[in-house]
Amino acid sequence: MLSEALAANEAKLRASGAASNCIASFLSALRRLSDRQAGLVPEDSIEPIDALPCWAELPSNADPRLLRQLVVIKLNGGLGTKMGLSFAKSLIPVKGGETFLDFIARQILWLRGRHGGGGPLFLLMNSFRTQRDTLEHLSRHPELTVPGLPLDFLQSKVPKIDPQTLRPAAHPSDPELEWCPPGHGDLYPSLADSGLLDRLLDRGIEYAFVSNSDNLAATVDLPLLRYFAGSGLDFLMEVAERTEADRKGGHLARRRSDGRLILREVAQCPDPDRPAFEDSRHRFFNTNNLWIRLSELRRILPRLSLPLIKNLKPVDPGDSSSARVLQLETAMGAAIECFERAGALVVPRGRFSPVKDTADLLALRSDAYEVAEDFRLSLAPSRAGRPPAITLDPAWFGQLACFEDCFRSGIPSLLECDELRVQGPWQFSAGVACRGRVRFHNPNSVPKRVPSGLYADQTVA
Repeated sequence: MLSEALAANEAKLRASGAASNCIASFLSALRRLSDRQAGLVPEDSIEPIDALPCWAELPSNADPRLLRQLVVIKLNGGLGTKMGLSFAKSLIPVKGGETFLDFIARQILWLRGRHGGGGPLFLLMNSFRTQRDTLEHLSRHPELTVPGLPLDFLQSKVPKIDPQTLRPAAHPSDPELEWCPPGHGDLYPSLADSGLLDRLLDRGIEYAFVSNSDNLAATVDLPLLRYFAGSGLDFLMEVAERTEADRKGGHLARRRSDGRLILREVAQCPDPDRPAFEDSRHRFFNTNNLWIRLSELRRILPRLSLPLIKNLKPVDPGDSSSARVLQLETAMGAAIECFERAGALVVPRGRFSPVKDTADLLALRSDAYEVAEDFRLSLAPSRAGRPPAITLDPAWFGQLACFEDCFRSGIPSLLECDELRVQGPWQFSAGVACRGRVRFHNPNSVPKRVPSGLYADQTVA
């Protein structure tokens, strides 16, 4: 059965025009799928990491000349479907009408302007669903383009898999839904298949800094770049101290069998080990901010085999009753176990501010976050690195259109807010400020209005 499944998937990939590294990577994942334990990382196979080098201990001196050897790559394949979107999440306005993409463009251009314009280069990894809208939007920043290089390369698309036969899943009513992205671990084969890995190295680009496009705090840090360049490492993961809010995020560990650092995602954790995954024994989580030496990536790419992540999902994401399919994915941070000279560095929590839902977006739009000189969005200094804990009722605030309607008069001040919980439908007036722990509770389906004013350590019903 496996040989037939491999042949069917290879034929579908070749018919779609998939490139060689993409095909090889997917077929390798499919072969491992036949092992029921593939991709699982039991607790007894790893040990926690007790201590790591810290960003705060790095020398403050920097070498801006290293920017000429750097490319910044932003992962931009997400559609924001969790918020009801059918376009790139990076096109959501964040502050002052500026989108994630606008801020990213300004961050890159600020670096070039501040340090002589020689670097860094800039690339997006788009998906087949985000490319057109993204490039159209970035046309308003023509100075971002460097002669001889595109602004993006495409993430692969791979077949969704029938869990019983391992053959490509069929969905005749909408064949586009038969395909899915293979996770951001596809960065490596796609960069090579696009020809950009060779072209970057030919231009003298030795280092890549990779992060998510929804994390506007992940900017190029010059002392960190100098540290990586001089460390002798080929792969560096930025990690942060885990908090209660990070229990589901992928954490760093050390594999007992060979002593290598590894990344374990929640989908790779056997069910009996979930308590150990979520408790405090594993101190550090992956921010998905990575530094990579491109010459070493090219050398090991032919044998790069990332741990498998198996996700069982409906073939139609918009219809939970549709047939279940397997989506095979890899995480780019998992490459930490594939490089012989790999390490991790503890960075401030301020370098990790992703937007996964409307609660995260509300925090970013509020005065709890400020725009720095370099167009980095960071927590206000008075918050001492602690973002406000926000819970919004998904029935009323989960979709971006409903969220925008509820806050159309203005975003509340959250500068002094520790926790905000909003249950039921509410319309926020302009001039609302929350301090301490504030809860708005409406058990009815008829929206209530939050009048202007200060709300401090109270429940409003």
